[in-house]
Amino acid sequence: QAQLEESGGGSVQAGGSLRLSCAASGNTSINLIGWYRQAPGKQRELVAVIRSGEETVYGDSVKDRFTISRGDAKNTVYLQMNNLKLGDTAMYSCKASGRTETGHLFASWGHGTQVTVSS
Repeated sequence: QAQLEESGGGSVQAGGSLRLSCAASGNTSINLIGWYRQAPGKQRELVAVIRSGEETVYGDSVKDRFTISRGDAKNTVYLQMNNLKLGDTAMYSCKASGRTETGHLFASWGHGTQVTVSS
């Protein structure tokens, strides 16, 4: 399993920006890391992830507004969120998946960080 440390959530007015960060630790081989979100009464949805080979995948509602990137530190990713909308209000959780040092598959989730967008 990987341990995930998230930061960067908060409150912002519509049109503003926030940056989330997620750092994964543990003796694992990660092949996917990124962000999902869940708003009250809604299902969890993909925000943005980076797959092995550096492929990035974005949810349709955030394309052209959010950018996921890797940090200089190993297994650290950032989510730059621009032009935030009321509909972006949600709990954002980092997910990492891959294989442990013994070859077992794993998927780990962070505790989540709240993003609240107000008018």
